[in-house]
Amino acid sequence: MVCLVFLEEVKFSVNHFSGEIPLEYVELHSLKVLELQENYLDGEIPPFDQPSLISFNVSYNHLVGKIPETSLLQRFPKSSFDDNSDLCGFPLDKSCSVEPPAPPPFAIPPSPSMEENKKRLQVWIIALIVIVAAVLFLFLVIIAFLFCKRQAKGNERRRNDSTRYVFGAWAKKMVYNAGNSEDSEKLGQLEFCNKKFQVFDMDDLLRASAEVLGRGDFGVTYKATLETEDQKLVIYELVSDGTLFELLHEGRGIGRIPLDWSTRLAIIKDIAKGLDFLHQYLSSHKVPHANLKSTNVLIHQDNQGYHSKLIDYGFLPLLSSSKKNEEKLAISKSPEFVKGKKLTHKTDVYCFGIIMLEIITGKIPGHILGDEVEEITTNDLSDWVRTVVNNDWSTDILDLEILADREGHDAMLNLTEIALECTDMIPENRPKMSVVLRKIEEMEQIIKENE
Repeated sequence: MVCLVFLEEVKFSVNHFSGEIPLEYVELHSLKVLELQENYLDGEIPPFDQPSLISFNVSYNHLVGKIPETSLLQRFPKSSFDDNSDLCGFPLDKSCSVEPPAPPPFAIPPSPSMEENKKRLQVWIIALIVIVAAVLFLFLVIIAFLFCKRQAKGNERRRNDSTRYVFGAWAKKMVYNAGNSEDSEKLGQLEFCNKKFQVFDMDDLLRASAEVLGRGDFGVTYKATLETEDQKLVIYELVSDGTLFELLHEGRGIGRIPLDWSTRLAIIKDIAKGLDFLHQYLSSHKVPHANLKSTNVLIHQDNQGYHSKLIDYGFLPLLSSSKKNEEKLAISKSPEFVKGKKLTHKTDVYCFGIIMLEIITGKIPGHILGDEVEEITTNDLSDWVRTVVNNDWSTDILDLEILADREGHDAMLNLTEIALECTDMIPENRPKMSVVLRKIEEMEQIIKENE
């Protein structure tokens, strides 16, 4: 946990966590919020005194002992410590009792019989220690033999000494549990954010069979089937209809069902809603999503049409400040990242604009562009669109699958203008996501009225 120097919030309230509050939390100098109420935590409260901590709550647990008299903890109200029956000290009404010193034992001169009994007792103690040591050694030999046998049969996973297992979940903010760097191996805690699903523990998860669904820049996504035959996906629910990238670009050619304009507009609106929500809920983040691209938009289809879900968001604050890590994110394609300038919410807006152009043109960002415009060399999809539009070949940018829908051309080109605003080279000139969403909704309303 001490490795997460930028961690600001730890919210583990209303869970079934037990054990002591880790002393390492005292070393989190950027921690602002620590909420551990309504659990089964025991032991004493660590001496928190970091100036950054502004919200603290350990009520409704089984904590014991005296509340540390640090200047920080003395500032929090009584409600932050309530309902811990064996907790005492300010600000609680319960004072800590002082145990009287034990009276000195009476000095009784040893008798010969007592000396003899003492020697016998020492012999029995030594014999007992030898027997216990022998049994323990035999037990360890058996365990080692069984372990090696299981390894030889391939029934035991091999764990690397330096591996750390980190399991997390997303709620209002990301709650991240990581092992101490000094430990050779740590298992993280699991937090369940959707209470309607059955809760499982770490042992269930480690016994579950795993199927690799995909590999990304920051890890592997698995589908795990537990021994109870319930299927659960770590970290988010299973969305089985693929990604936006696959929907747009795979299976092109004969036999492909075209993706019509109304469906594309609905997908764009869905993504805009999700990104606007992140910009409001994670407003303190420098770039709330930071990895928005078509492969990170999951698609779900039902009888009402296509629906979009955003994934892989919020990683930027948890990465080290090295440029190598940040280059794995979608924001690395933005002009401000390339020029080494400050990243903001508008960097997400740029990535959203690129996705809009990808949906409208059917082209893959960064790949070789089509032959519609000769002698145009660019690595940026927005540059190509600007070049074509400036040469009055506006409809040439449209995907062939929607080109035949002439009634929708005006809306397509209007949406292209919004996308070009979002991909402006100057971040300050780009609109906010709330403004972009409003424009898209207004356009959708006009289309419905004209039908």
